[in-house]
Amino acid sequence: MKRILITLIILSMTLPAHAFFWNKKDKALEAELEGKGYAGTLPDLNKNKQVKEHKTSTPVFESHTDFNEPKELKPIPRNNPAFIDIIEKKDVTSEYVIDANELIPIIEKLVDCIESNGNVQLFVTRANVLAMNIDFLINKYEGLPESHYESFKKLLEINRSAKTLVQLRQEAVTYQRYLAYQASGSIYNPENINQQLQYFLEELNTAIIMLRDEE
Repeated sequence: MKRILITLIILSMTLPAHAFFWNKKDKALEAELEGKGYAGTLPDLNKNKQVKEHKTSTPVFESHTDFNEPKELKPIPRNNPAFIDIIEKKDVTSEYVIDANELIPIIEKLVDCIESNGNVQLFVTRANVLAMNIDFLINKYEGLPESHYESFKKLLEINRSAKTLVQLRQEAVTYQRYLAYQASGSIYNPENINQQLQYFLEELNTAIIMLRDEE
């Protein structure tokens, strides 16, 4: 008990000195940190803030309230060649050239028949096919500017020759056995027919060249 009393007396005597020591230490730290850091009043951030104004822009072109009105729209210059050729990029190949070029393989088949001495039936078939196609071309372009083309005129000649030779060769098969090759019967002479076929062959080859030049 005596020892406990002595301990309490010692603590009571040392406590103020200990408290004074820490109080003195805190004041020294406060003096050391004085002026370091910010201890004032924060500025008003909204003081110099400018309110953004909503500006209305003016169009550089003049508006038109009736823009969708058909009467206000300018018509497309469809009759203007510059518009047709440049804007629409129209195909430069004419319809006549396309139609005429379809005759080339038909003519070439007839040429092969003549050069290979094909029989009368094959010649008549191929010549009639060519004549029908040329007839179609004539009916389509007769009286039009295309009818003045040299290739068109050549096709007219071929058409007449083809029909004439078809008739000649068919008649020769029927009548040559009954007719002498004198006077009226000489037209069915095989030599005469072969000569006419050679003339016709030259016309066909010329037509092919002319048609290809039209491309």
